Amino acid sequence: MNSALKPLVLVVEDEADIVTLLKYNLEKEGFRVNAATDGEEALLLAGEQTPNIVLLDWMLPLMSGLEVCRQMRRNSKMRDIPIIMLTARGEEADRVRGLNSGADDYITKPFSPTELVARMRAVLRRSAPGMTDETLQFADVTMDLAAHRVRRNGRDVHLGPTEFRLLRHFMQHPGRVFSREQLLDVVWGHDVYVEPRTVDVHIRRLRKAMNEETEMDLIRTVRSAGYALDSKSV
Repeated sequence: MNSALKPLVLVVEDEADIVTLLKYNLEKEGFRVNAATDGEEALLLAGEQTPNIVLLDWMLPLMSGLEVCRQMRRNSKMRDIPIIMLTARGEEADRVRGLNSGADDYITKPFSPTELVARMRAVLRRSAPGMTDETLQFADVTMDLAAHRVRRNGRDVHLGPTEFRLLRHFMQHPGRVFSREQLLDVVWGHDVYVEPRTVDVHIRRLRKAMNEETEMDLIRTVRSAGYALDSKSV
């Protein structure tokens, strides 16, 4: 996806290993990440570049996460930014305090990165529908997930359901090589038995639909490894 279309996450967390974990997983899922290690830095960064969502630790140096949340909600430029609180506090009373301070959601440590991303996307869908990957962009290809439409160089690209799912997966992970088995799991599902060579058939169909004579083939075949949407060749 074009980096300008990727949602920006402000991670406010003073534990370096958690910041590293979050940054890795969020960037892998198509987010941009800014990080602050205390509440004052968080407010400064949010003022300089408005994030699309904030992951806010409760226990911070200088200023608590609750106070950061309250100050954001009092600031006209920040009051509508979705906030998810991250904390080791799991009691109901603490969750209520976090939500009452203005947080949109609450997740306790230790947490699953997969669950966190799902919760983030749910909050973004409610608060900013345009930032939930409804539109994917790669080179001259645009994919509208809501309308189920693909365009390249301004023309419509007509894809079958399987080819559409393949392209969506590639566009969500540009440059990454996927084996046939990985693509089978993602596109066809774990419970469906399909010959791995079936992937090759659908890749050929996708290429035929995507590429006119003068256009570059964006699907790269990696010998003995699989296929990738090649960001280096465009």
